[in-house]
Amino acid sequence: MSALPETSADLLTTPLHALHLELGAKMMPFAGYDMPVNYPGGILAEHKHCRESAALFDVSHMGQLRVSGDDAAAAFESLVPVDVVDLAVGKQRYALFTNASGGILDDLMITRRQTDTGSDFFVVVNAACKEADTRHLHTHIGHRCQIVSMPDRALLALQGPKAITALSRLNPQVAVLTFMTGGTFVLDGVECFVTRSGYTGEDGFEISVPDDHAVALAKQLLAQPEVKPAGLGARDTLRLEAGLCLYGHDITETTTPVEAGLTWAIQKVRRPGGARAGHYPGASAIERQLSAGPTIKRVGLMGLERIPVREGAVIFDGLRGHKIGHVTSGTSSPTLGKPIAMAYLAANHALPSHEVWAEVRGKRQPMRVHAMPFTPHRYHRG
Repeated sequence: MSALPETSADLLTTPLHALHLELGAKMMPFAGYDMPVNYPGGILAEHKHCRESAALFDVSHMGQLRVSGDDAAAAFESLVPVDVVDLAVGKQRYALFTNASGGILDDLMITRRQTDTGSDFFVVVNAACKEADTRHLHTHIGHRCQIVSMPDRALLALQGPKAITALSRLNPQVAVLTFMTGGTFVLDGVECFVTRSGYTGEDGFEISVPDDHAVALAKQLLAQPEVKPAGLGARDTLRLEAGLCLYGHDITETTTPVEAGLTWAIQKVRRPGGARAGHYPGASAIERQLSAGPTIKRVGLMGLERIPVREGAVIFDGLRGHKIGHVTSGTSSPTLGKPIAMAYLAANHALPSHEVWAEVRGKRQPMRVHAMPFTPHRYHRG
Protein backbone atom coordinates (compact mmCIF):
# COMPACT_ATOMS: atom_id res chain seq x y z
CA MET A 1 0.00 0.00 0.00
CA SER A 2 1.18 3.51 -0.67
CA ALA A 3 2.64 5.63 2.13
CA LEU A 4 0.16 7.90 3.84
CA PRO A 5 0.57 11.69 3.82
CA GLU A 6 2.12 13.08 6.98
CA THR A 7 -0.29 15.92 7.67
CA SER A 8 -4.05 16.31 7.48
CA ALA A 9 -3.56 19.17 5.00
CA ASP A 10 -2.21 16.63 2.50
CA LEU A 11 -5.17 14.28 2.86
CA LEU A 12 -7.94 13.91 0.33
CA THR A 13 -11.56 13.94 1.47
CA THR A 14 -14.71 12.17 0.29
CA PRO A 15 -17.97 14.01 -0.52
CA LEU A 16 -19.25 12.96 2.92
CA HIS A 17 -16.37 14.50 4.90
CA ALA A 18 -18.39 17.38 6.38
CA LEU A 19 -21.16 14.95 7.34
CA HIS A 20 -18.67 12.75 9.21
CA LEU A 21 -17.53 15.77 11.23
CA GLU A 22 -21.14 16.79 11.86
CA LEU A 23 -21.81 13.28 13.21
CA GLY A 24 -18.84 13.54 15.59
CA ALA A 25 -16.56 11.05 13.84
CA LYS A 26 -13.02 10.42 14.98
CA MET A 27 -11.00 10.87 11.78
CA MET A 28 -7.75 9.20 10.71
CA PRO A 29 -5.55 9.00 7.61
CA PHE A 30 -6.26 5.96 5.43
CA ALA A 31 -4.99 5.37 1.88
CA GLY A 32 -4.39 9.10 1.47
CA TYR A 33 -7.86 10.13 2.71
CA ASP A 34 -9.17 11.63 5.94
CA MET A 35 -11.61 8.88 6.94
CA PRO A 36 -13.88 8.17 9.93
CA VAL A 37 -12.50 5.44 12.19
CA ASN A 38 -15.55 5.54 14.48
CA TYR A 39 -18.41 7.72 15.73
CA PRO A 40 -19.19 8.68 19.37
CA GLY A 41 -20.82 5.32 20.19
CA GLY A 42 -17.54 3.49 19.53
CA ILE A 43 -16.31 0.60 17.39
CA LEU A 44 -17.89 -2.19 19.43
CA ALA A 45 -21.34 -0.61 19.24
CA GLU A 46 -20.98 -0.04 15.49
CA HIS A 47 -19.84 -3.63 14.97
CA LYS A 48 -22.77 -5.02 16.95
CA HIS A 49 -25.26 -2.75 15.19
CA CYS A 50 -24.07 -3.99 11.79
CA ARG A 51 -24.46 -7.62 12.87
CA GLU A 52 -27.95 -6.97 14.28
CA SER A 53 -29.45 -4.20 12.16
CA ALA A 54 -27.84 -1.99 9.46
CA ALA A 55 -24.72 0.17 9.31
CA LEU A 56 -23.77 2.80 6.74
CA PHE A 57 -20.11 3.04 5.68
CA ASP A 58 -18.54 5.71 3.47
CA VAL A 59 -16.30 3.85 1.01
CA SER A 60 -16.00 6.69 -1.49
CA HIS A 61 -12.21 6.51 -1.23
CA MET A 62 -12.36 3.32 -3.33
CA GLY A 63 -11.70 3.62 -7.04
CA GLN A 64 -14.59 3.30 -9.51
CA LEU A 65 -13.87 2.56 -13.17
CA ARG A 66 -15.81 1.76 -16.32
CA VAL A 67 -14.32 -0.64 -18.87
CA SER A 68 -16.15 -0.93 -22.19
CA GLY A 69 -15.82 -1.93 -25.84
CA ASP A 70 -16.40 -4.98 -28.01
CA ASP A 71 -13.17 -6.61 -26.80
CA ALA A 72 -13.48 -5.51 -23.17
CA ALA A 73 -14.26 -8.92 -21.65
CA ALA A 74 -11.43 -10.78 -23.36
CA ALA A 75 -9.04 -7.90 -22.71
CA PHE A 76 -9.90 -7.78 -19.00
CA GLU A 77 -9.55 -11.54 -18.75
CA SER A 78 -5.94 -11.26 -19.93
CA LEU A 79 -5.07 -9.53 -16.63
CA VAL A 80 -6.94 -11.74 -14.13
CA PRO A 81 -7.20 -15.50 -13.48
CA VAL A 82 -11.00 -15.39 -13.34
CA ASP A 83 -13.78 -15.86 -15.88
CA VAL A 84 -14.81 -12.48 -17.27
CA VAL A 85 -15.96 -13.54 -20.73
CA ASP A 86 -18.85 -15.65 -19.42
CA LEU A 87 -19.96 -13.18 -16.75
CA ALA A 88 -23.63 -12.48 -17.42
CA VAL A 89 -25.21 -9.03 -17.45
CA GLY A 90 -26.21 -8.06 -13.92
CA LYS A 91 -23.71 -10.44 -12.29
CA GLN A 92 -20.76 -9.46 -10.13
CA ARG A 93 -17.47 -11.30 -9.60
CA TYR A 94 -14.46 -11.04 -7.28
CA ALA A 95 -11.21 -10.76 -9.26
CA LEU A 96 -7.46 -10.38 -8.77
CA PHE A 97 -4.83 -8.50 -10.73
CA THR A 98 -1.70 -10.68 -10.73
CA ASN A 99 1.94 -10.00 -11.57
CA ALA A 100 4.48 -12.08 -13.49
CA SER A 101 5.34 -14.17 -10.40
CA GLY A 102 1.71 -14.86 -9.54
CA GLY A 103 1.56 -12.26 -6.74
CA ILE A 104 -1.56 -10.18 -6.19
CA LEU A 105 -1.39 -6.54 -7.32
CA ASP A 106 -4.91 -5.84 -6.04
CA ASP A 107 -8.26 -7.49 -5.47
CA LEU A 108 -11.32 -5.95 -7.07
CA MET A 109 -15.01 -6.35 -7.89
CA ILE A 110 -16.34 -6.38 -11.44
CA THR A 111 -19.98 -6.22 -12.52
CA ARG A 112 -21.24 -6.54 -16.09
CA ARG A 113 -23.89 -3.89 -16.79
CA GLN A 114 -26.40 -3.46 -19.59
CA THR A 115 -25.86 -0.38 -21.76
CA ASP A 116 -27.62 1.14 -24.74
CA THR A 117 -25.01 -0.37 -27.04
CA GLY A 118 -24.44 -3.71 -25.30
CA SER A 119 -22.63 -4.00 -21.97
CA ASP A 120 -19.75 -2.60 -19.95
CA PHE A 121 -17.91 -3.51 -16.74
CA PHE A 122 -18.26 -1.51 -13.54
CA VAL A 123 -15.05 -2.02 -11.57
CA VAL A 124 -14.29 -1.17 -7.93
CA VAL A 125 -10.65 -1.24 -6.80
CA ASN A 126 -8.90 -0.53 -3.50
CA ALA A 127 -8.22 3.09 -2.60
CA ALA A 128 -4.47 2.73 -2.14
CA CYS A 129 -4.15 0.91 -5.48
CA LYS A 130 -6.51 2.86 -7.72
CA GLU A 131 -3.88 4.98 -9.47
CA ALA A 132 -1.61 1.97 -10.06
CA ASP A 133 -4.58 -0.17 -11.17
CA THR A 134 -5.72 2.48 -13.64
CA ARG A 135 -2.20 2.69 -15.11
CA HIS A 136 -2.07 -1.12 -15.23
CA LEU A 137 -5.29 -1.26 -17.24
CA HIS A 138 -4.29 1.53 -19.63
CA THR A 139 -0.81 0.06 -20.17
CA HIS A 140 -1.89 -3.49 -20.91
CA ILE A 141 -5.36 -3.28 -22.44
CA GLY A 142 -5.93 0.42 -23.18
CA HIS A 143 -5.48 -0.27 -26.90
CA ARG A 144 -8.25 -2.91 -26.81
CA CYS A 145 -11.00 -1.16 -24.86
CA GLN A 146 -12.07 2.08 -23.20
CA ILE A 147 -11.10 2.66 -19.55
CA VAL A 148 -12.74 5.57 -17.78
CA SER A 149 -12.19 6.62 -14.15
CA MET A 150 -15.25 7.89 -12.29
CA PRO A 151 -13.97 10.35 -9.67
CA ASP A 152 -17.32 12.15 -9.71
CA ARG A 153 -19.09 9.28 -7.95
CA ALA A 154 -19.28 8.41 -4.25
CA LEU A 155 -19.70 4.87 -2.91
CA LEU A 156 -21.83 3.99 0.12
CA ALA A 157 -21.98 0.56 1.77
CA LEU A 158 -25.19 -0.29 3.63
CA GLN A 159 -24.54 -3.51 5.51
CA GLY A 160 -26.46 -5.72 7.92
CA PRO A 161 -29.52 -8.00 8.11
CA LYS A 162 -31.91 -5.03 8.06
CA ALA A 163 -30.19 -3.23 5.18
CA ILE A 164 -32.84 -4.53 2.77
CA THR A 165 -35.63 -3.17 5.00
CA ALA A 166 -34.09 0.30 5.07
CA LEU A 167 -33.13 0.49 1.40
CA SER A 168 -36.49 -0.87 0.22
CA ARG A 169 -38.20 2.21 1.65
CA LEU A 170 -36.29 4.28 -0.91
CA ASN A 171 -36.99 1.82 -3.73
CA PRO A 172 -38.69 -1.55 -3.11
CA GLN A 173 -37.34 -2.89 -6.42
CA VAL A 174 -33.87 -3.39 -4.88
CA ALA A 175 -35.29 -6.56 -3.31
CA VAL A 176 -34.92 -8.31 -6.69
CA LEU A 177 -31.14 -8.32 -6.22
CA THR A 178 -29.40 -11.36 -4.77
CA PHE A 179 -25.81 -11.73 -3.55
CA MET A 180 -23.25 -10.69 -6.20
CA THR A 181 -25.75 -9.11 -8.58
CA GLY A 182 -26.25 -5.47 -9.50
CA GLY A 183 -28.50 -3.06 -11.30
CA THR A 184 -29.51 0.57 -11.78
CA PHE A 185 -32.12 1.96 -9.36
CA VAL A 186 -33.49 5.39 -8.55
CA LEU A 187 -32.79 6.24 -4.90
CA ASP A 188 -33.90 9.57 -3.42
CA GLY A 189 -34.69 10.77 -6.95
CA VAL A 190 -31.21 9.96 -8.31
CA GLU A 191 -30.10 7.13 -10.59
CA CYS A 192 -27.62 4.91 -8.74
CA PHE A 193 -25.82 1.67 -9.53
CA VAL A 194 -26.42 -0.81 -6.72
CA THR A 195 -24.83 -4.20 -6.03
CA ARG A 196 -25.89 -6.64 -3.34
CA SER A 197 -22.47 -7.24 -1.86
CA GLY A 198 -20.09 -5.91 0.75
CA TYR A 199 -17.20 -6.52 3.11
CA THR A 200 -18.79 -7.54 6.41
CA GLY A 201 -20.11 -11.07 5.87
CA GLU A 202 -23.65 -9.73 6.22
CA ASP A 203 -26.32 -9.11 3.63
CA GLY A 204 -26.01 -5.60 2.27
CA PHE A 205 -25.54 -3.24 -0.63
CA GLU A 206 -22.90 -1.04 -2.21
CA ILE A 207 -24.34 2.08 -3.83
CA SER A 208 -22.52 4.13 -6.48
CA VAL A 209 -24.08 7.60 -6.47
CA PRO A 210 -23.12 10.91 -8.15
CA ASP A 211 -20.97 12.75 -5.62
CA ASP A 212 -23.19 15.84 -5.56
CA HIS A 213 -26.09 13.68 -4.34
CA ALA A 214 -24.09 11.55 -1.88
CA VAL A 215 -24.77 13.59 1.27
CA ALA A 216 -28.51 13.76 0.63
CA LEU A 217 -28.68 10.00 0.04
CA ALA A 218 -26.57 9.25 3.11
CA LYS A 219 -28.87 11.44 5.24
CA GLN A 220 -31.92 9.65 3.82
CA LEU A 221 -30.43 6.30 4.76
CA LEU A 222 -29.37 7.48 8.22
CA ALA A 223 -32.94 8.71 8.77
CA GLN A 224 -34.16 5.11 8.57
CA PRO A 225 -34.67 3.65 12.07
CA GLU A 226 -32.49 0.62 11.34
CA VAL A 227 -29.42 2.56 10.17
CA LYS A 228 -26.49 4.05 12.07
CA PRO A 229 -23.12 5.25 10.74
CA ALA A 230 -20.02 3.07 11.09
CA GLY A 231 -16.35 3.74 10.43
CA LEU A 232 -13.17 1.94 9.43
CA GLY A 233 -12.68 0.40 12.87
CA ALA A 234 -15.87 -1.65 12.74
CA ARG A 235 -15.33 -2.35 9.04
CA ASP A 236 -12.02 -4.02 9.93
CA THR A 237 -13.35 -6.16 12.79
CA LEU A 238 -16.38 -7.19 10.72
CA ARG A 239 -14.34 -8.23 7.68
CA LEU A 240 -11.85 -10.14 9.84
CA GLU A 241 -14.64 -12.11 11.52
CA ALA A 242 -15.93 -12.83 7.99
CA GLY A 243 -12.49 -14.13 6.95
CA LEU A 244 -12.12 -11.51 4.20
CA CYS A 245 -8.67 -10.29 3.10
CA LEU A 246 -7.40 -6.72 3.39
CA TYR A 247 -5.11 -5.81 0.51
CA GLY A 248 -1.64 -4.74 1.61
CA HIS A 249 -1.93 -6.93 4.71
CA ASP A 250 -3.42 -10.39 4.11
CA ILE A 251 -2.70 -10.34 0.38
CA THR A 252 0.16 -8.53 -1.35
CA GLU A 253 2.22 -8.63 -4.52
CA THR A 254 4.34 -11.39 -2.91
CA THR A 255 1.42 -13.70 -2.06
CA THR A 256 -0.36 -15.78 -4.69
CA PRO A 257 -4.09 -16.61 -4.85
CA VAL A 258 -3.23 -20.23 -3.99
CA GLU A 259 -1.21 -19.30 -0.90
CA ALA A 260 -4.00 -16.91 0.11
CA GLY A 261 -6.69 -19.59 -0.14
CA LEU A 262 -8.48 -17.70 -2.92
CA THR A 263 -8.55 -20.51 -5.48
CA TRP A 264 -12.37 -20.45 -5.29
CA ALA A 265 -12.08 -17.24 -7.34
CA ILE A 266 -10.40 -19.12 -10.23
CA GLN A 267 -13.19 -20.73 -12.22
CA LYS A 268 -12.73 -24.12 -13.92
CA VAL A 269 -12.59 -22.55 -17.37
CA ARG A 270 -9.42 -20.62 -16.36
CA ARG A 271 -7.65 -23.58 -14.73
CA PRO A 272 -5.38 -26.13 -16.43
CA GLY A 273 -7.54 -28.15 -18.80
CA GLY A 274 -10.14 -25.39 -19.02
CA ALA A 275 -11.19 -23.84 -22.31
CA ARG A 276 -9.41 -20.53 -21.51
CA ALA A 277 -6.73 -21.67 -19.09
CA GLY A 278 -3.71 -19.47 -18.46
CA HIS A 279 -2.81 -16.42 -20.57
CA TYR A 280 -2.75 -14.02 -17.61
CA PRO A 281 0.26 -12.66 -15.65
CA GLY A 282 1.83 -15.30 -13.41
CA ALA A 283 -0.27 -18.14 -14.81
CA SER A 284 2.60 -20.66 -14.81
CA ALA A 285 3.46 -20.01 -11.14
CA ILE A 286 -0.17 -20.19 -10.06
CA GLU A 287 -0.83 -23.34 -12.07
CA ARG A 288 2.24 -25.03 -10.50
CA GLN A 289 0.86 -24.25 -7.04
CA LEU A 290 -2.60 -25.48 -8.03
CA SER A 291 -0.99 -28.77 -8.99
CA ALA A 292 1.67 -29.27 -6.33
CA GLY A 293 0.29 -27.12 -3.50
CA PRO A 294 1.91 -24.04 -1.95
CA THR A 295 4.62 -24.07 0.72
CA ILE A 296 2.73 -21.51 2.83
CA LYS A 297 -0.99 -21.04 3.42
CA ARG A 298 -3.26 -18.33 4.82
CA VAL A 299 -5.17 -19.67 7.82
CA GLY A 300 -7.46 -18.46 10.55
CA LEU A 301 -6.23 -18.57 14.14
CA MET A 302 -8.23 -18.38 17.35
CA GLY A 303 -6.57 -17.50 20.65
CA LEU A 304 -6.78 -19.92 23.55
CA GLU A 305 -6.16 -17.05 25.98
CA ARG A 306 -7.66 -13.55 26.02
CA ILE A 307 -4.67 -11.51 24.87
CA PRO A 308 -5.23 -10.16 21.32
CA VAL A 309 -2.59 -10.91 18.69
CA ARG A 310 -1.84 -8.14 16.19
CA GLU A 311 -0.43 -7.89 12.67
CA GLY A 312 3.26 -8.74 12.52
CA ALA A 313 3.27 -11.19 15.43
CA VAL A 314 5.60 -14.13 14.76
CA ILE A 315 4.12 -17.63 14.93
CA PHE A 316 6.10 -20.57 16.38
CA ASP A 317 5.45 -24.30 16.48
CA GLY A 318 5.84 -24.48 20.26
CA LEU A 319 6.80 -22.61 23.42
CA ARG A 320 10.46 -23.07 22.48
CA GLY A 321 9.93 -24.05 18.86
CA HIS A 322 10.85 -22.67 15.47
CA LYS A 323 9.29 -19.79 13.53
CA ILE A 324 6.65 -21.11 11.13
CA GLY A 325 4.82 -17.97 10.04
CA HIS A 326 3.43 -14.55 10.90
CA VAL A 327 0.12 -12.79 11.57
CA THR A 328 -1.24 -10.47 8.86
CA SER A 329 -4.42 -9.27 10.66
CA GLY A 330 -5.57 -9.69 14.23
CA THR A 331 -8.16 -8.39 16.67
CA SER A 332 -10.33 -9.35 19.59
CA SER A 333 -13.57 -10.57 18.02
CA PRO A 334 -16.53 -8.52 19.31
CA THR A 335 -18.93 -11.33 18.37
CA LEU A 336 -16.97 -14.25 19.82
CA GLY A 337 -15.20 -12.50 22.67
CA LYS A 338 -11.92 -14.20 21.70
CA PRO A 339 -8.74 -13.19 19.88
CA ILE A 340 -8.84 -14.03 16.17
CA ALA A 341 -6.24 -13.58 13.47
CA MET A 342 -5.21 -14.40 9.93
CA ALA A 343 -1.70 -15.70 9.40
CA TYR A 344 0.53 -17.35 6.85
CA LEU A 345 1.94 -20.63 8.12
CA ALA A 346 4.23 -23.25 6.65
CA ALA A 347 1.87 -25.60 4.84
CA ASN A 348 2.69 -28.60 7.06
CA HIS A 349 1.45 -26.61 10.08
CA ALA A 350 -1.66 -25.16 8.38
CA LEU A 351 -3.83 -28.04 9.56
CA PRO A 352 -7.29 -27.86 11.18
CA SER A 353 -7.11 -27.45 14.97
CA HIS A 354 -3.30 -27.48 14.90
CA GLU A 355 -1.93 -25.61 17.94
CA VAL A 356 0.67 -22.89 17.40
CA TRP A 357 2.16 -20.07 19.48
CA ALA A 358 2.11 -16.33 18.74
CA GLU A 359 4.71 -14.06 20.30
CA VAL A 360 3.14 -11.00 21.94
CA ARG A 361 5.41 -8.55 23.77
CA GLY A 362 8.06 -11.22 24.28
CA LYS A 363 5.65 -13.91 25.52
CA ARG A 364 4.19 -16.76 23.51
CA GLN A 365 0.41 -17.17 23.48
CA PRO A 366 -1.32 -20.41 22.39
CA MET A 367 -3.57 -20.27 19.34
CA ARG A 368 -5.35 -22.88 17.26
CA VAL A 369 -5.81 -23.06 13.50
CA HIS A 370 -9.50 -22.29 12.92
CA ALA A 371 -11.72 -22.53 9.87
CA MET A 372 -12.81 -19.25 8.28
CA PRO A 373 -15.12 -17.42 8.36
CA PHE A 374 -15.02 -17.10 12.14
CA THR A 375 -18.67 -16.02 12.09
CA PRO A 376 -21.13 -17.34 9.46
CA HIS A 377 -21.71 -15.43 6.24
CA ARG A 378 -25.31 -14.32 5.91
CA TYR A 379 -25.45 -13.25 2.28
CA HIS A 380 -28.83 -13.21 0.51
CA ARG A 381 -28.44 -15.80 -2.21
CA GLY A 382 -32.15 -16.03 -3.07
